Amino acid sequence: MQYVKSLKADVYKVLEGVIKYRWNALPVEQRDGMKNYISEVIVQLSSNETSFRMERLYVNKLNVTLVQILKHEWPARWRSFIPDLVAAAKTSETICENCMVILKLLSEEVFDFSRGEMTQQKIKELKQSLNSEFQLIHELCLYVLSASQRTELIRATLSTLHAFLSWIPLGYIFESPLLETLLKFFPMPSYRNLTLQCLTEVAALNFGDFYNMQYVKMYTFFMVQLQAILPPTTKIPEAYANGSSEEQAFIQNLALFFTSFYKSHIRVLESTQDNISALLMGLEYLINISYVDDTEVFKVCLDYWNSLVLELFELHNNLDNPAVTVNMMGLQMPLLHGMVDGLGPQISQRRQLYAAPMSKLRMLMICRMAKPEEVLIVEDENGNIVRETMKDNDVLVQYKIMRETLIYLSHLDHEDTEKQMLKKLSKQLSGEDWNWNNLNTLCWAIGSISGSMMEEQENRFLVMVIRDLLNLCEITKGKDNKAVIASNIMYVVGQYPRFLRAHWKFLKTVVNKLFEFMHLKIFQDMACDTFLKIVQKCKRKFVIVQVGESEPFVSELLSGLPTTVADLEPHQIHTFYESVGHMIQAESDLQKRDEYMQRLMDLPYQQWVEIIGQAHQSVDFLKDQDVIRTVLNILQ
Repeated sequence: MQYVKSLKADVYKVLEGVIKYRWNALPVEQRDGMKNYISEVIVQLSSNETSFRMERLYVNKLNVTLVQILKHEWPARWRSFIPDLVAAAKTSETICENCMVILKLLSEEVFDFSRGEMTQQKIKELKQSLNSEFQLIHELCLYVLSASQRTELIRATLSTLHAFLSWIPLGYIFESPLLETLLKFFPMPSYRNLTLQCLTEVAALNFGDFYNMQYVKMYTFFMVQLQAILPPTTKIPEAYANGSSEEQAFIQNLALFFTSFYKSHIRVLESTQDNISALLMGLEYLINISYVDDTEVFKVCLDYWNSLVLELFELHNNLDNPAVTVNMMGLQMPLLHGMVDGLGPQISQRRQLYAAPMSKLRMLMICRMAKPEEVLIVEDENGNIVRETMKDNDVLVQYKIMRETLIYLSHLDHEDTEKQMLKKLSKQLSGEDWNWNNLNTLCWAIGSISGSMMEEQENRFLVMVIRDLLNLCEITKGKDNKAVIASNIMYVVGQYPRFLRAHWKFLKTVVNKLFEFMHLKIFQDMACDTFLKIVQKCKRKFVIVQVGESEPFVSELLSGLPTTVADLEPHQIHTFYESVGHMIQAESDLQKRDEYMQRLMDLPYQQWVEIIGQAHQSVDFLKDQDVIRTVLNILQ
């Protein structure tokens, strides 16, 4: 038995090579003989339930081989293939199931995997043939879905339809019972995910307004069914966490359905009150799905939220430019006299329509804000500890999209954004919501909207945030807890340079606090990073004499430099020196700049002189690993 299987595998490998590279070189009789033999074996094995299940792997390989032959023979030299296949499918349910598999493979080969293996002309020819003969396939699929009770056959048919739906003529979808048939299968657990994938393909199609009514009908009927399957009160994140792989796949597919439908057809749901109710319910589902603890699900949702919020923001922002607004709203028409006056209320109504979902979306962004940047402590080739900032990882990409989305949301309603953030912060103070992750995401969100408010409102908001964070630090027990709060205070402050530049005394207090943190091991990395960030954005403030002071801050800093950096690691000293370098660069007086540079380099220079002195006494001193490391640090 094992020998037979091995022989089959070897024969299959040879056959595969012949079909791929030498098929057209074979005589016609041999080609016909091969394709007839493979077709007969497939029919023979799939006509019997027992042999079909036992030899499933072998049948699948033969199916793939047949499709490879079709790429050479069909349609020119095998015109009867589709009619023959459909006729064979009607003779037995197991043959029909396998025919569906072959049709799916054919669709995938032609539309998904054909690039690089066939010429453009050949691909075009195959697509035209599939299109022209799709009526037979369409009728077969509808017949199976209406007449069969066999689970495996129905699943195979739905899977095949899913492969075809993105490219078939629209009449086969909207001018036939296909949509109603699909919606009939949606409530059935065995077919739910496959049906939802089919409906998602239909939802993603966008060919103008001709089928708008059918889309509205499909969506509203779908929402009625969905409420029975997944009641609106369901805690979707918990259901997902505790669900089976099939149930988790359903939530993933649901996210894809909603986002695909809304990207292409959300405007048609804004027309009547009934449609609006169904739309708002769908958005509520999508917001709840967005809380699911799964990166891929969240990416799908976030991508859509970003596009919706951008659209609403641009409409709101371009009210002063009516021609742009008309284009943004998809109204392809000349701007008639009096039309402009009617656009303002229309846009305001649209903003009002989405006000409640956008408020919930703000809370979602605040709760799930990604980490701004990933800083890794690594050892370089010389054994030195260095800090490496990850620039292009997935988390940072996600942060940038979330930051952009939250900034648009802030512009749409500053008051609600501020209210949501302060409400979340008050829950930290009360202990109701307190944990490190919640505080981190909140502070990253607060930092992300810097510059999106008017200066006066931003100043007031930031003062309240810092006040609450300082109170939280005071009332919270535990060294580690205080460390987390302190690092978040410094992060938030560092994100608001406009406020710091306008309030010198506060800026000086923050920097001096950072210098204190530089003596505490758990704060040192955060303190050095924040110091660099603040200096880069406020450097001019440090080189001018401020009111009530006798010298610029940079001069004061250089006087106490040895004490400030005494407890820092070499990689942290590098960051500190980089920061002071930015300050000195901002000094326009060349003489002062040279003086500051000399004072800055005085400390490493003294170390250098000491090492050279020791080296004069014994060259072997320079071979010591610690000395080599110190020399490298000085040079850096």
